[in-house]
Amino acid sequence: KRLSIYKGDICDEQFMLDVFEKERPEWVCHMAARAGVRPSIQDPFIYIHSNIKGTTQLMELSHKFGVKNFVFASSSSVYGGSKSTYFSEEENVDNPVSPYAASKKACELLAYTYHHLYQLNITGLRFFTVYGPRGRPDMAPFKFIDRVSRGVELQKFGDGTSSRDYTYIDDIVDGVVRSIDRPHGYEVFNLGKGDGTSLNEFIAIVEKHVGKEANVKQLPDQPGDVPYTCADVNKAQVLLGYRSKIPFDLGIKRTVEWYKSAYEVESNGFEICPETQANGLGRAPSMVDIASQMASSSITC
Repeated sequence: KRLSIYKGDICDEQFMLDVFEKERPEWVCHMAARAGVRPSIQDPFIYIHSNIKGTTQLMELSHKFGVKNFVFASSSSVYGGSKSTYFSEEENVDNPVSPYAASKKACELLAYTYHHLYQLNITGLRFFTVYGPRGRPDMAPFKFIDRVSRGVELQKFGDGTSSRDYTYIDDIVDGVVRSIDRPHGYEVFNLGKGDGTSLNEFIAIVEKHVGKEANVKQLPDQPGDVPYTCADVNKAQVLLGYRSKIPFDLGIKRTVEWYKSAYEVESNGFEICPETQANGLGRAPSMVDIASQMASSSITC
């Protein structure tokens, strides 16, 4: 039996102890977290609970059970308002600008501590804006594709010159697998595309592949958002053999194709609830029930 699935909370000490005792894992790939910059400003405590406590608990169990390699998800948000052209792992990241970023930085510090105390092999991966099919509905790629497809108002924060290093999911998965297969004592790696896409370019690419013009509403910049992210991926290339392969235009094309297939927009359509999917209120849960949306042609709030 190669796969066992457990449903539970990583912060539940007894539950996680039972899983480790039963399965005796030799490798841990920790991707569970509370995500989102803006909602972390509204409710920072849940980020401390889920991200810091949850990650610490997994590292504690990993060292006690002799795990050979522990890989976890950090975030490009730790770079805060960096003015660097390319964000490097060597850069000082002691000034996070959101509770979410601070929680991820705290996890990196704790990871080093566990390596130092127990010689646990730990790799932290700073993901740069992951997107693609089945991506989070509160993230810009899904939201923009959905709203342009349905002709619904699209909210653009700032003047459109802000830029992100959007990384297609296949490239991220490749980097994660390489990190699991290549244990290091303690390392942090950027996983990104290595070049940025401005918000204005982003909207134009979505319009091209959806085949419709966006109905844009201009809004001011949001607190906690960083103006620019772009990964220096040289370290990951050298030590992991990582190199992104999917350009942003192709990634959006694939995501639009998935969206049309999954949601059948033209024939059925559906409504997105702003309270649960951050379409306008700045709220973004870590997980949204996609299955219930796909089972129904209309969701109301």
